[in-house]
Amino acid sequence: MQPEPHLPAVTAVDDVLTPAQVAQTAASIAAMQEPDGAIPWTVGEHTDVWNHVEAAMALVVGGQVEAAERAYAWAARTQRSDGSWPMKLVAGEVEDHSGETNMSAYLAVGVWHHWLVRHDEDFVRRMWPVVRRGLDWVVGMQLPFGGIAWSREWRDGVPGTVNADALLAGSSSIYQSLRAGVALADLLDEPQPEWELAGGRLGHALRTHRDLFLDKSEFSMDWYYPVLGGAVRGDAGRALIDERWDTFVEPGLGIRCVSRNPWVTGAETCELVMALDALGDRPRALRLLADMQHLRLEDGSYWTGYVFPDDVNWPVEHTTYTAAAVVLAVDALSQASPGSDIMRGTSLAPDFDELALECGCASADRVAGVS
Repeated sequence: MQPEPHLPAVTAVDDVLTPAQVAQTAASIAAMQEPDGAIPWTVGEHTDVWNHVEAAMALVVGGQVEAAERAYAWAARTQRSDGSWPMKLVAGEVEDHSGETNMSAYLAVGVWHHWLVRHDEDFVRRMWPVVRRGLDWVVGMQLPFGGIAWSREWRDGVPGTVNADALLAGSSSIYQSLRAGVALADLLDEPQPEWELAGGRLGHALRTHRDLFLDKSEFSMDWYYPVLGGAVRGDAGRALIDERWDTFVEPGLGIRCVSRNPWVTGAETCELVMALDALGDRPRALRLLADMQHLRLEDGSYWTGYVFPDDVNWPVEHTTYTAAAVVLAVDALSQASPGSDIMRGTSLAPDFDELALECGCASADRVAGVS
């Protein structure tokens, strides 16, 4: 089906950002896009496919459809034969050849989001082989306890050593990506039962065996990502958020990126906004979205973060991924675009809870030495 001519969604949150301000922020992302379609962290910095896709999602919401589709075309061109992407590319040259699983999985979320907003079946069919290769590679990196190995090295142009530990935040993001991938598979009538089984095992690990992931508990992403990715919701999700609220949240400023550092960051704050929205906690989500607006510049771009004892913005950069997180958080709270549900997840494939029983998670626990 061919898409209708697209206008920006009337995306805004009362008393925080107007539709014009949100469109301005999307335009600030497009202004940093490179000629080949890559969206780097900031001008002159590297591109990774996860943040690149997040930026493309925000571009679609903000009415920058041509820029978004150039971004997706870049993702298709730069995928490697095994389904992964290099971790870092700078001005078209690979700076870090290793492949990270959560980055390679996330394209599925972006393509499903694009479908929700645009209903462009031709686009989905063009991107489907790219999504399928990426998720096949990711599922092939699943560990015995259900988590996903976080990366694989590349040497001399060929895949090398697997870094056989799992990151909690990365695996949580992969859980959302698998649900998006299954939704795309259902849309195209190309079932992918291996992804569903992998999702069942992964969800079980994220809910039951978080102690088996690498300990990165000083990072706020490890705190809220099991909720944001959809594996932990309801009362368990609310308890998880409340458990470390006082550790990470700085009232009036946003949330810390790292618990021990007096530094709040906009992207993490907006991701927590979306996690709270997914839990139905709108008051705290709205408050945090308003709190982080001190990072906004007149052109609609955003500082990455703020060191509050020193009253300085640091690093001295305006990042596309921060701007993208703002646009998507506003869209989630306003429910203005058809893609605003992407983090709440009700448009994704059903949760894999039941499959956790079918996929033999109890047996996997025994193999992994857990109970």
